[in-house]
Amino acid sequence: MSQLSPKYLIIGTITRPHGIRGELRIQLHTDYPARVNSLKSVYLGRGITDTKIRPFAVQSMRLHQGAGLLTLKEITDRSQAELLRDFYVMVAIEDAVPLEEDEFYLFEVIGMDVQLEDGTSLGSITEVIETGANDVYVIQGIEQTELLFPATAENTIDYDFEKRVLIVRLPDGLV
Repeated sequence: MSQLSPKYLIIGTITRPHGIRGELRIQLHTDYPARVNSLKSVYLGRGITDTKIRPFAVQSMRLHQGAGLLTLKEITDRSQAELLRDFYVMVAIEDAVPLEEDEFYLFEVIGMDVQLEDGTSLGSITEVIETGANDVYVIQGIEQTELLFPATAENTIDYDFEKRVLIVRLPDGLV
């Protein structure tokens, strides 16, 4: 991991209670929701920089209608679950699924300089929007312009994580 690595990775957002026994309905932000069952605990908070992130013991996680249903040992009724609405469900970075050689975490592209193949700088990535079809990088330009860049295999030429540079090819009509 780089020095920019956060302590936690967000794997979902609590959208609402499910039922009366404290089960939590989770909007998933992970490709590996079943892996939660192998964890001793997850962490809940308002974000990865929240100073009040707390661990909760995992009882079970199951999938239901495209969402995760998470049961935590400490949350036993609907009113306790209601208090956790809009909290993020996170795992410790050391519990994250190991990546393949050509994979990376989305947080690793934040702050990267974006350049065209000829070296022209477009700015730096400030945010990643997950759309389902492909990710979209929000690039803050040099003149305070914002560019929404579709991160597809055709448009992204090279990720250099050591130099923190992404080389891209602009799709026709983007600028």
